[in-house]
Amino acid sequence: MDSALTTVGLPLALAIIMFGLGLDLTVADFRRVGRAPKAVAVALACQVVLLPAICFGLVVLFDLPPLLGIGMLLLAASPGGTTANLFSHLFKGDVALNITLTAINTVIAVVTLPLITGFAIAWFDRQDDVSMPLVEVVKVFALILLPVGIGMLVNARAPGFARRMDRPVRIGSAVILAILVLGILLDQLEDVGDYLADVGLIAALFCAISLVVGYVVPKAFGVTGPQAIASSMEVGVHNATLAIFVAVEVLDTVEASVPAAVYSLVMFLFATLWGTWVSKQVGAREEQASAV
Repeated sequence: MDSALTTVGLPLALAIIMFGLGLDLTVADFRRVGRAPKAVAVALACQVVLLPAICFGLVVLFDLPPLLGIGMLLLAASPGGTTANLFSHLFKGDVALNITLTAINTVIAVVTLPLITGFAIAWFDRQDDVSMPLVEVVKVFALILLPVGIGMLVNARAPGFARRMDRPVRIGSAVILAILVLGILLDQLEDVGDYLADVGLIAALFCAISLVVGYVVPKAFGVTGPQAIASSMEVGVHNATLAIFVAVEVLDTVEASVPAAVYSLVMFLFATLWGTWVSKQVGAREEQASAV
């Protein structure tokens, strides 16, 4: 897949998506941790610890081929993105909490993503043909953090422009992801049927489990309805573009990007169905509480 799509389009796509994230961020979003420590801590624990463990269990249970297994754990290690914020807004979640979680988790992923992916490579004993060179990892996160910083600067200096650009950038991000997924599937057209058979069910299960865990676990710790919805979307809607970029540009294997591509196909459907149901549940509880 050594084409303009990967050498130019993929880095540009990731930069645009991360710039869009920065347009939503302010320094206050990082400070919000002190005002909602429980919600942030529980959601991050789900995202950074629980989800990779669940994903690893599914990979072992389904006995995935090595590169697909590595791709699944790479996906599990990827933080949430701007799409998670959009779903949270649509289904009456605490969008401010989403923005905070995305910001913090993106920074944490600088450490956790290489560690989890490196563990997967070692587990499948593929160190000879798959690696994560430190220089390439640094480049990836420079490509992530620099556009975020530029977006934050634009937001601080020209908030009106940032608000006007919010919708176009979100739409552009979704279109870019769709083009990337299509490009990967076309590139792997001969094997796509086998890949879907191997990873389709596990990707769907992982997506469903992620959304449910992101809601149920915070609720068990007393996190309120809108915040639990925000957590669910953050935990369940991964930055698939980042996972695809790392697989193709750093690991140098298109096959490892297939789980993220397949996940993207089911993610939008599952997040919509789950968000519709859970927002109705939260709304019904709030009506009952106000009636009392």
